[in-house]
Amino acid sequence: MNKLPVINIKPFLEEDLGSGDLTAQIISDSREATATVITREDMLCCGQDWFNAVFEELDVGVQVTWKCKEGGWVEAGSVLCILQGLARPLLTGERTALNLLQTLSATATQAHFYAQAVLGTNCKVLDTRKTIPGLRDAQKYAVVCGGCYNHRIGLYDGILIKENHIMAAGSIALAVQKAKEIGSSLLEVEVESMDELEQAIAAKPTRIMLDNFPLDDLYSAVKKVAGKIELEASGNITLESIRSIAETGVDYISIGALTKSVQAIDLSMRIDLELE
Repeated sequence: MNKLPVINIKPFLEEDLGSGDLTAQIISDSREATATVITREDMLCCGQDWFNAVFEELDVGVQVTWKCKEGGWVEAGSVLCILQGLARPLLTGERTALNLLQTLSATATQAHFYAQAVLGTNCKVLDTRKTIPGLRDAQKYAVVCGGCYNHRIGLYDGILIKENHIMAAGSIALAVQKAKEIGSSLLEVEVESMDELEQAIAAKPTRIMLDNFPLDDLYSAVKKVAGKIELEASGNITLESIRSIAETGVDYISIGALTKSVQAIDLSMRIDLELE
């Protein structure tokens, strides 16, 4: 996801707004307001276009002025942006806009830490398909914003043969043979042992995923493959262990936690109503 995906903000607003914001109706429809968004945590800011799109959909008259850059590091207590416009759309869009910003910033921040952990190696950190439903493209964008890379976006842009596929096909060799007939720029096989690695090497996919391999086996796999096939390490890899895994010489490390285990950044929007 090297470029900003198409943003369709309507489903996110419809989820919260439904038939209308009942509470906002207690405020005059002509009342002006200013809102300030701050972060209570250090973070890498990501998701400004989603945030902006919420208020553009509700009222094009709302002005959003950002005090930080997309992809920029922000310290706790900092002002992220200031909004000006009618009070009703500011109040109505607050939660949806913050939900998107805090989730995408959390994803990008997590990715930033993992990317920093492998600096100086030739290894790239990848995301997975373990994303929040409805936010696949957005989280994939946030991963790149944080300095990591995308694995396949979905089931349509790459072949990843896993344990159940191998069992259904009959063997690694048969699974890879069939996959080559289908054709894909990514033809990857997951293996769980050195014996399965030997079978995968013989089948010649474009990449082999080493699932939960101990460090010694990762070093052995890198030596055995000798650069002829890309190698990807995966499975229960943490921020504490990723450096040692990257130093084995694998080409990629895939981390489900980049997108599935993020804890939303603590953000706050303070709204000041102007005197009538």
